[in-house]
Amino acid sequence: MLTYKTQQKVFEIGGVKFGSQAFENPPVLVGTVFYHGHKIVSDPRKGEFDKAKAEELIRNVEEASSKTRVPAVIDVTAESAEAMAKYLEFVVNVTKLPIFIDSPSIDVAKAGFQFAKEAGLLERVAYNSITAKSKDEEYRLLQEYGVKAVVALLYTDRVVDVDARLKALETILSKASAYGIEKLLIDTFVIDIPSLSAACRAMIEVKARYGLPVGMGAHNAASSQKKAFKERFGAEGYKACELTSNLMSIALGADFLLYGPVEAAKEVFPAVYTIYTAYRYLARRKENLIQL
Repeated sequence: MLTYKTQQKVFEIGGVKFGSQAFENPPVLVGTVFYHGHKIVSDPRKGEFDKAKAEELIRNVEEASSKTRVPAVIDVTAESAEAMAKYLEFVVNVTKLPIFIDSPSIDVAKAGFQFAKEAGLLERVAYNSITAKSKDEEYRLLQEYGVKAVVALLYTDRVVDVDARLKALETILSKASAYGIEKLLIDTFVIDIPSLSAACRAMIEVKARYGLPVGMGAHNAASSQKKAFKERFGAEGYKACELTSNLMSIALGADFLLYGPVEAAKEVFPAVYTIYTAYRYLARRKENLIQL
């Protein structure tokens, strides 16, 4: 268990706390719905989907969160502005969980911001995500709609380079506050298995230097090689690879985890609960393994 001399910042989004010192707050688990290729979506451009199945998936997340007392967030991604508005309208009427508005397209994200603002939900949402390459137009859009909580993805072409991630963060920090971003959640960028270790190392550095809430999309380590892993290890073996990828960052003290498709909630929540509970007992005895 790692503790830090730097004071750790805690940001609240929709009643859920992100960030803490050594598991004082549980890690937040973020599952994605309506993702590319999601079988419940019949028309990704028009935002047509199986509402009954979507509600069932969200209820499964709520149940897993309730049983484990590990907080949950729904990450809503969409391929068009029309779809984003429809998805968000559905999700906010089904659950009170916080929501990440997830899109690489400014136009699609804008539709999400507009819906959130008009529905009075800005305190419940975060934008996923900005990068060091994000242009002023994107920052201005966040400012215009009053989006205060943002995921900062430390994307870099040098996928196994820790320093490149930290430089990306410095670039983002130099602009974020000027545009009214108050709650910055740092995603240290995982794209494959080699990048997972670099992302975990960067996570520790960010918490030690800045005290910001940090996490990652650790499932990408396995999902990027899904076909190869299934051929090599079988379906059950692949699931083990994906779950282990997700748990690696949690064991090292991640404040949040983008665990991939919401379907994985039934496995991920109990697994994270086990790690969190074990460390909590150690913390109660005030026994720190490593202080940074």
